Amino acid sequence: MQTTLSTHQGIEGIQAITYSTDTAEQWAEAQRFYADWGLRSEMVSNEVQQWRTQNNSLVRVVRGDDANYPTPIESGATLRAVEWGVHSITCLQKIAQLLAGVKGFKDCRTDGGLQGYVEALDPHGLLISFTLNKKTEVKISGGQSNPWGYNHRINSPSPIYNNAQPIEIGHVVLFTTALKEVEDFYARLGFVTSDQYPGRGIFMRCAAEGGHHDLFLLQVPGKAQGLNHVAFTVRDIHEVFGGGLHMDRQGWKTQLGPGRHPISSAYFWYFENPCGGLIEYNADEDHLTQEWQPRIFEPGPTVFAEWAVDGGLDGRSRRQKSGPVGVTGKFLTEKKS
Repeated sequence: MQTTLSTHQGIEGIQAITYSTDTAEQWAEAQRFYADWGLRSEMVSNEVQQWRTQNNSLVRVVRGDDANYPTPIESGATLRAVEWGVHSITCLQKIAQLLAGVKGFKDCRTDGGLQGYVEALDPHGLLISFTLNKKTEVKISGGQSNPWGYNHRINSPSPIYNNAQPIEIGHVVLFTTALKEVEDFYARLGFVTSDQYPGRGIFMRCAAEGGHHDLFLLQVPGKAQGLNHVAFTVRDIHEVFGGGLHMDRQGWKTQLGPGRHPISSAYFWYFENPCGGLIEYNADEDHLTQEWQPRIFEPGPTVFAEWAVDGGLDGRSRRQKSGPVGVTGKFLTEKKS
């Protein structure tokens, strides 16, 4: 690689991800899962599934032996590719220069860079590509809050959602066995450190100003490289709850949540994903600028989660899984006779 890309050049986040899965059962599960997750179906065939978020970010599912992708970074269903959007032809040209010579590099731009992409393999062997931003602007706002002294919501109740409709792909988290090498790789592409666990994990955002992280690299002793999870951004905490409760009603298994991350301030709810790793509803993430000074944390349960519900909430009773079930009265305090 050549010199570092300026953080003002403008990588604008994740605009597509590709998973692969092999078995017929997993393929059918993926189709049901992403419909329940709240994505818009664009195409489903025997070889590929394509789903869209509200801002037209793409989730693609392919077969494990699809020749268009390099060897998976781990066995089984997993993440196969991440596509990043950039704001200008100039930025795309700079990234092409930085990636030239990197394993797997291809320059597939046409029409002076207006069409096409550049791609390469990151140190994990994960296919990453860059193209002009294809995400569309959406006029969506979350529910207003009324913190003490600031009455933003007047004569209007907070929203309640029966399910989620993710706005965009928020971030990717990868297990790595070469933290410093991978950190340096993405830093040269313009990624900026937000916070870190020294020697264990680093939160990186793809530009100086933006959400707390677009990429989190996690090095766990004895843990091989692979996918940890992909997060999808929703409107607000109420949609985290509404989406999570809906997923539970559809029979999908909570890994952890709902809860709140102290480091990014975001609310979360994690589910097991039939396409590999975990998947997260995420809302209310910190917004950082170039004035932000990265912090150092010692890993620990209360650093990961200020609070969290283990096992999730029951989508019907709206209570913790280990709590009462079968409530049939008009109020939750009414017991089953």
